[in-house]
Amino acid sequence: MNRVDVAIAVPPRTLLLDVAGPAEAFRLADVHLAAQGRPERFRLRFVGPQAQAASSVGLQVANLEPLPTRFDAPTWLMVVGQPAAALREPDAATRETLDWLRRDAGPLLQGGQDHRLVGVCTGTLLLARAGLLGTRRCTTHHAFIATLRRLAPQAQVVDNRVFVIDHGLATSAGVTAGIDLALHLVARACGEPLAARVAQDLVVYLRRTADDPELSPMLAHRHHLHDAVHRAQDAVCERPGEDWTLSTLAAAAHVTPRHLSRLFAGHAAVSPMAYVEKIRLERARQALSGGASVTRAAEQAGFSSDLQLRRAWSRHLEGTPRAAR
Repeated sequence: MNRVDVAIAVPPRTLLLDVAGPAEAFRLADVHLAAQGRPERFRLRFVGPQAQAASSVGLQVANLEPLPTRFDAPTWLMVVGQPAAALREPDAATRETLDWLRRDAGPLLQGGQDHRLVGVCTGTLLLARAGLLGTRRCTTHHAFIATLRRLAPQAQVVDNRVFVIDHGLATSAGVTAGIDLALHLVARACGEPLAARVAQDLVVYLRRTADDPELSPMLAHRHHLHDAVHRAQDAVCERPGEDWTLSTLAAAAHVTPRHLSRLFAGHAAVSPMAYVEKIRLERARQALSGGASVTRAAEQAGFSSDLQLRRAWSRHLEGTPRAAR
């Protein structure tokens, strides 16, 4: 297999984790390949409109190569994100990066398996501003989905997904989702066993796939400040297998059942028992991803039977528990 140039474009104020997370995944893949006596697969290159750039946390990224005008070797060009302030007021170097993308990056989308264009987090917005998305499927950080739809009205913008692949275009949601995308690309290029070893090195607890939501059910419905609702949600997340009823949830929250229902509707936009079901589904999904049988996953998550798990699955998720396993 040909060695791939992973060229990471680094304009000023780049989100540092968008660079370092995927880069470490590709570096570790080469470490494992070398240990197996196999040729290295990736060559990391860091390119930019300037020789050095201050990252989002102030750390200077130096020794950047000039923005390439040709891609003779197989290349995965990775355009990473910037903070909201940088997106609102792009500086001269970012505008230069946009001009370069418009002028030189288009051929990467017509390069078959040899080339890829990768947008990490809000890097997808730069690709949109450069007019490179066309009608392809893509995603970005959940806070900028509406902006992406406005910038690329013809594109098929997919919300609440960790990453989306559409032939030569690969895009991911916010920050750490770039690591999930990099692991997926490593798996395609080097095999699932090697990608699993890299995930272990990175201490990635659960590798997420293109079918997974960007926002974990463990975090959804928690964008509020009400202590009683948080107490009930904490109890469910800690003990999803408990025999939860509205009364036992209310006791955990130290309010009456009727008041808890009103609080959940007003602050979490979901009913208490629907929240319990979503948390149990996430636990079951994790168990299935780890190789558990459908029966065992249902037991671990607190469902009374396989049938109850399947019915809940059909209400909230696509496919079936067996297919997810």
